[in-house]
Amino acid sequence: MRLIQFTTENGQRAVGAVADSETIEQLSGVDSIHQLATRAIKADSSLEVLVRSLLSDTRVSYQQIIDEGRLLPPIDHPEPTQLMVAGTGLTHLGSADTRAAMHAQNSASAEEDLTDTMKMFKMGVEAGKPAPGEIGVQPEWFYKGDGDSITAPEAELVSPSFALDAGEEPEIAGIYINDAEGNPRRIGFALGNELSDHVTERQNYLYLAHSKLRPCAIGPELLLGELPEDIEGVSRIVRDGEVIWEKAFLSGEKNMSHSIANLEAHHFKYAGFCRPGHVHVHFFGTATLSFGDGIEPRAGDRFEIEAKPFGRPLRNRLAIAERTIPAVKPL
Repeated sequence: MRLIQFTTENGQRAVGAVADSETIEQLSGVDSIHQLATRAIKADSSLEVLVRSLLSDTRVSYQQIIDEGRLLPPIDHPEPTQLMVAGTGLTHLGSADTRAAMHAQNSASAEEDLTDTMKMFKMGVEAGKPAPGEIGVQPEWFYKGDGDSITAPEAELVSPSFALDAGEEPEIAGIYINDAEGNPRRIGFALGNELSDHVTERQNYLYLAHSKLRPCAIGPELLLGELPEDIEGVSRIVRDGEVIWEKAFLSGEKNMSHSIANLEAHHFKYAGFCRPGHVHVHFFGTATLSFGDGIEPRAGDRFEIEAKPFGRPLRNRLAIAERTIPAVKPL
């Protein structure tokens, strides 16, 4: 089952189940997936069972929602500061190659830098998929922002004015909410574009934290249940109506060096990430980047990311912010 969030023709928020590629079945009694998840926790019900009980007779055109710009991200929070966007890197088989090449160019000792990257990757391959109930090696981790960093599908993905690059990263993100006792509960999964500044990161690996403080996009659909083990998708960039780059990407645990459970365990082991009611969007990483093929995205380019289990593609047009860096003034 897949869900979307959208606004109705009269401007009201709504949640819908994807009946097919053209039809959305609107739910009654809820106006957000956050509210839906909260109700499921209180009722001790699975999301799918609750959704089926809330299906109404209202059918709406999926394409009309898209054409009229009424899609919302598949998760948000009434208080954006209570939503954390984070992620993990070097988690996919092959993901170390592009990273190693990226940093070797500006390293005083390319072999040393490559060894650091490959060492972490090798650790994941050897101990990233522990037996059930056990915790394996920890992955690379990064912070992206709060709820305000999430861009809706079909909306402009706005890179900051000071960025040196605005490169797509086609990924799958896990969506979570903490219950009243602070226990994380997985809501589902969504396609994501974990936009990053690869030029800044390439200058020095210690700039990774800076390179990740960028907006992202997720959706349009939220996949309930377990993540398929083998996912093949396509990532492309369209410029002036023509595809300038396109490549398949792989995800799911069959193509990863870490299990989803291990990534979740290392994220939620921190007490500060288990605050009751808080929502988390966690990117699981990728091995496919247009940056690795020498592509330089420009304002106006359209990113498209799709994979069959997630329904409609995630599409966003790149824009560059005009905001200047604020000056600090003493009080």
